[in-house]
Amino acid sequence: MKIVQNTEYFNFSLDSVLLANFITIRSKVKNIIDLGTGNAPIPLLLSTRTNANIIGVEIQEPIYQLAIKSVEINNLKNQIKILNEDVRTIDKHFDSDSFDIVLSNPPYFKYNKDSLVNNNYCKTVARHEVMLNIDDILKVSKKLLKNQGYFGIVHRPDRMIEILNKMKEYNIEPKRIRFIYPNKDETCNIILIEGIKNGKEGIKIESPLFVHDRKGNYTREVRKMFGE
Repeated sequence: MKIVQNTEYFNFSLDSVLLANFITIRSKVKNIIDLGTGNAPIPLLLSTRTNANIIGVEIQEPIYQLAIKSVEINNLKNQIKILNEDVRTIDKHFDSDSFDIVLSNPPYFKYNKDSLVNNNYCKTVARHEVMLNIDDILKVSKKLLKNQGYFGIVHRPDRMIEILNKMKEYNIEPKRIRFIYPNKDETCNIILIEGIKNGKEGIKIESPLFVHDRKGNYTREVRKMFGE
């Protein structure tokens, strides 16, 4: 698999790989949407797990063009469609309850006038909640998801309570959480959360995932995600 990137923009990271491998995909899944898809790593990775139709939404034109090229170079135009649209209003383009799965690897950092941001605006939008925040994502996800549809998000642990509260506010019941650690000696720096629209209460905390071993190499589980 090839993913087209440009160093001027925010390139995809391990976070996208983790989310694409974490989300539950049932055999009957037909439609999946990735909100804030970047250069489309999540749709591309999902295509190795399912034959479902996959849509990626990216508001930034230069990054949208990279996503289009990534899809084309992998000959996946029949399965993956990329839209150059604003996630906050993407629900206007689809009927309510249209998707079996909604995913997002969103900007991690809150934004205000005192925020330290990158001089490159594309990178700022990718990292900070300039154009998209957690509330926006959950509000749209509630509209897009079918009843009992799955929602998946990757984020920072310091935002976990906010995310869980917002999920419940929009009737997406948190069902699975996994904590990701750089290695066994460091604290958690990534969380994966999965929820179900109108799901029953009850959450499962999964076993931790350690990205690197003591020698600094990827652990066996992470290598497997990369197809090694």
